[in-house]
This record gives sequence, structure tokens and C-alpha cells, in this order.
Amino acid sequence: MLNIVLYQPEIPPNTGNIIRLCANTGFCLHLIAPLGFDLEDKKLRRAGLDYREFQSLQVHANWPAYLQAAGATTVYALSTKGSKCYSNIQYQAGDTLLFGPETRGLPEDIRTEIGVDHVLRLPMQADSRSLNLSNTVSIVAYEAWRQQGFVGSFQVQEKRS
Repeated sequence: MLNIVLYQPEIPPNTGNIIRLCANTGFCLHLIAPLGFDLEDKKLRRAGLDYREFQSLQVHANWPAYLQAAGATTVYALSTKGSKCYSNIQYQAGDTLLFGPETRGLPEDIRTEIGVDHVLRLPMQADSRSLNLSNTVSIVAYEAWRQQGFVGSFQVQEKRS
């Protein structure tokens, strides 16, 4: 499966929603400290419902600590500063999908480290600032999972007419 990494997330309900998303897709969730909330925050628990117990969740002290723990992985960062469309990538099992904090996005030094070809964006209207973090994670995660054939899922049979 893939790794979802939230770099210094700030808003508990977004992280709770992403916990639930990862539990339902089988993706691993990694949080990079410092967090803008306590993991026992009731807003986080409410958004994540009872899914936290089913989700692989790891907290890392910083970005280098995550990279060391993850080993060899291809990292794709999502940013409004990206120039490649997220849907033009061929995602592979083990890839890392990195998302920045809600109010400020990924720092420039991390985007530079990852490389311009690995900083992706979602299409939006020209005058739009950004999408909600949990919505962005959902869109990209489901595209990556679709490319993997929704491995491990209950597959809905399409009715053909």
C-alpha cells in the first residue's frame, strides 16, 4: 500500500477524516511533529470515529526521521506550487504522498529536496487558493488506489448496458 504523510498537521478534524480514509483504503498514515493538537483531542476522535484502532498511525519527530524510517520510497508532495497534475503520475505500492499543514503548506526547502518533478497539484479554478486538506488527500489517495486496482477492497461490479 501507500504511505500518507501529514507534515505538521494543524486541524484535528482533518486528521480524523484522514485516519478514517486510511483505515478504509489500507494506507499507512504518518504524522510529522509538531502536531497542532493532541492525539487525544475529542475533535480528532469524533472525525476519525472508532477507526483509529484499525489504522496504522505513526508519529515521527521530523521529516528526516520519517525518511529514515520509511527507507527507499518515492515521495510525491502535493502543493498549490506544484506544476504537474496528480493524475499524470503512475503510483506504485510503497510510494509516499506528502501533504503540508493547512495554513501554510509545505515549506520550500522540502519541496526543493523532493524535486520539482515530484511536487504535484490538483487542478482548480485560476482564482482559487486551495482545497481542504482532507479532501485533497482523499482525491489523490483514491487515484493512487485506483491505479493499484483497489487491491484489498470489496470491488463493486459495474453494470453494463
